[in-house]
Amino acid sequence: MFPSKQTLLSILAFAAISTTHAAEPIKLGMIEGISGPFANAGNAVIRNIQLAIENVNARGGVKLPDGAHPLALVTYDSKQGVEEALIGLRQMADQRIGFILQGNSSAVAAALIDGVEKHNQRTPAQRMLFLNYSAVDPALTNEKCSFWHFRFDANADMRMHALTEVIKGDASAKRVYLIGQDYSFGQQLARSARAQLGKKRPDITIAGDELHPIGKIKDFTPYIVKIKASGADTVITGNWGNDLTLLVKAAKEGGLNAKFYTFYGNGLGAPAAIGEAGVGRVRAVAEWHPNTGQGIKSSASDDFYKAFRKRYPAPEDDYVHLRMHLMIDMLVAAIEKAKSTEAAAVAKALEGARYKNAFHEAVMRADDHQLLQPLYVSVMRKVADGSVRFDNEGSGYGFRTERYLSMADTTLPTACKMKRAE
Repeated sequence: MFPSKQTLLSILAFAAISTTHAAEPIKLGMIEGISGPFANAGNAVIRNIQLAIENVNARGGVKLPDGAHPLALVTYDSKQGVEEALIGLRQMADQRIGFILQGNSSAVAAALIDGVEKHNQRTPAQRMLFLNYSAVDPALTNEKCSFWHFRFDANADMRMHALTEVIKGDASAKRVYLIGQDYSFGQQLARSARAQLGKKRPDITIAGDELHPIGKIKDFTPYIVKIKASGADTVITGNWGNDLTLLVKAAKEGGLNAKFYTFYGNGLGAPAAIGEAGVGRVRAVAEWHPNTGQGIKSSASDDFYKAFRKRYPAPEDDYVHLRMHLMIDMLVAAIEKAKSTEAAAVAKALEGARYKNAFHEAVMRADDHQLLQPLYVSVMRKVADGSVRFDNEGSGYGFRTERYLSMADTTLPTACKMKRAE
């Protein structure tokens, strides 16, 4: 059997690193869906993580008492399945990989938390840490919180809080339709939207509340017909990957004249799919976006984005996640502070850790291992109009900041009762 393309990439990257560093590499094991309906999302993660690793290695690697160690990425294709992800976790354990990365599915993340907990109980001499870059179900840092799990993305309640702060001030929003993927994240997002809108805009009517099978729908036209029939003027969705791209494509083709408040509407084909119909109507929430430096002649934010585009110049590769770069940098700092790659020592160094660069700041809350950071709500604009400098994926459409929420504004309480390791 021949190795997969992604395995070959990992082997080549490992070989390149090994020729320039004598010390044993610190392996990061990424378990993610990199084939199937969400392959575009998984491969976008690989690009971000790989560049973050290259940046660490370019500055000399990770400094430990026995010398500098390079980072190396090892990938496993979970095909977005829980059972397949757990097989990947066992394979990572067999390779003695101490740092597990995953994010594109809260259902998979929940299973990995349980799997890492069990592994660490069985094998205390070879414990693992789970670093989560995108799985945003609030339960993962509340009732399911774990000492061995750290989340580097804002959770769904935090993201929804940012979106509903904008909706609160939108007088044209009268009837809201909720649509999402039918799994833990989508279900929680709908509950959160109802609760937050009920407090902030009790006058708003929930015109519909729809959950659909994740990764199974090829044509969202019937859903768009229902949204139009409901009279909704606003749509809230946490859909991601092809489930979002196909949804907004159907909305455009169906002539749905509604505003879209999204978690991930600023990439993976969505801006091009909706085109002109999205200008002033499609919004996204994120910890950063390429035009955050808007109006600044030269900014560190611009430099970060330009470096990514230089490394990945293909338009279809233009989906940048600051949180993944931040995650790698915070991990490296924690390893160096702990002077060890032992999981418990690194976890303790991550608790309360602060991150700050020239355009972003964050704190890893010790109580629940939830990263606290600012968020931006941005609205889709046309580059040709001069309102944004950078477009997304060569589409001609970019996003401009509509609302900035500071770290204090995005921080929400936690119900975590964590059992800490010795």
